[in-house]
Amino acid sequence: MATDLTAPRPAARPDVTSIQRRTLRLLFTTQIIGGIGVTIGIAVGALLAARIAGTAVAGVAQSAGVVGAALLAVPVTRVMARHGRRPGLVLAYTVGAVGGVLVVLAAVTRSVPLLFLGMLLFGGGTAANLQARYTAVDLAEPARRGRQLSLIVWATTIGAVAAPNFAALADRVTTGWGLPPLAGPFAFSAAAFVLAAVVLLGLLRPDPLLTARRLAAAEEPAADATATAVAAEAPAAGGDATPAAAPVKVRAPRGAGMRAAWSVVRGQPAARLGIAAVAVGHLVMVAVMAMTPVRLGESHADADVLRLVGIVLSLHIAGMYAFSPVVGWLTDRLGRRAVILGGVGLLLAACAVAGTAGHHTPRLSVGLVLLGLGWSGTMVAGSTLLSESVPAGVRPSVQGLSDLIMGLAGAGAAVASGFVMQFAGYPVLTLLAAVAAVPLVALALRPVPTGAPDEEG
Repeated sequence: MATDLTAPRPAARPDVTSIQRRTLRLLFTTQIIGGIGVTIGIAVGALLAARIAGTAVAGVAQSAGVVGAALLAVPVTRVMARHGRRPGLVLAYTVGAVGGVLVVLAAVTRSVPLLFLGMLLFGGGTAANLQARYTAVDLAEPARRGRQLSLIVWATTIGAVAAPNFAALADRVTTGWGLPPLAGPFAFSAAAFVLAAVVLLGLLRPDPLLTARRLAAAEEPAADATATAVAAEAPAAGGDATPAAAPVKVRAPRGAGMRAAWSVVRGQPAARLGIAAVAVGHLVMVAVMAMTPVRLGESHADADVLRLVGIVLSLHIAGMYAFSPVVGWLTDRLGRRAVILGGVGLLLAACAVAGTAGHHTPRLSVGLVLLGLGWSGTMVAGSTLLSESVPAGVRPSVQGLSDLIMGLAGAGAAVASGFVMQFAGYPVLTLLAAVAAVPLVALALRPVPTGAPDEEG
């Protein structure tokens, strides 16, 4: 029999395991670099804002960075949906670097508007770090999604735990360059973001999201065509883009925006729980953490407060990230919902311990560690649940919607925290944060159909 040498040959299937290993190694490295940049800014941002504009405004300035991360999630995930993870991550880190430079200029000129603009753009570093966790599961095996997502969350520990302590060193070094106090750490943050962007631009190839889409298209061409038609007709009929009865069989159009993402989430209870877990956990964490440096400043002299802030925030960040591989393993083993509930329990315990610590720094540190552990549980389990409960075509947009909601929740908490701190005090702030976590318990305890994603373990 003659062989048709002109017939097109099927494309070779990529080595997914090898690509995933390489992607995880690269993300692990850039999370360390980006974690240094983000955490240095967090460590001194409230103090710098308080010195330029006052204590009440310190929470607003902190919230600007959170709002920036939230708002940047929309264009960043839009770029990812169209062009892949690599250009989206590079864009986010680049914007964060520009923000760091503007904060330095604000400190030099004592310009409050420039400070807010800089902090807004500085949130690009946070947006990149958050989106990296989703990049880790684009090609992950279903049974290992929680662990591989948590590995990238954990990578931030290496840079982030040490970063607050580098803040004092960076401040001393740059003061010799003529920069005002607390401005230098943001210059170091900008340099870290630029380095992370350059590494990703050069080495994140092939793009994991685009690779996952090519594999899905090759394996299920008929399903993709049918689902695209269904999703295209749904808005015209006024229904959801994803029917609640069979969410995993429907694929939204690629590159879909926030409206299509919300339509998918409305029809999928597991996705709603995932978004709520991430948002509520972040809200409680930001509310308490943002005002902890100011709380320490109430009882310690200027010569000691920066050192103590570095120690306490290092312990808090260790709670957030250091045990995330264990949290990821528990997420895969026990189920997403069980870990979310455990995270809420830790958040409530954290508010109780920190709120009753008074000016006892060791007890306050314990509260901040528990706060970080609770955040880790809601973040890892919620993000894993969200990623696996929505169609691949709309996944980047849904993830962007989740980060937008999370960021806005955290921003609202940061804004309110400054005013609550000034007019009612730190104990009342922790009490209100605990009350905000209670509705998540009711949502997580609602019955779900057997076999739904949040029942996997």
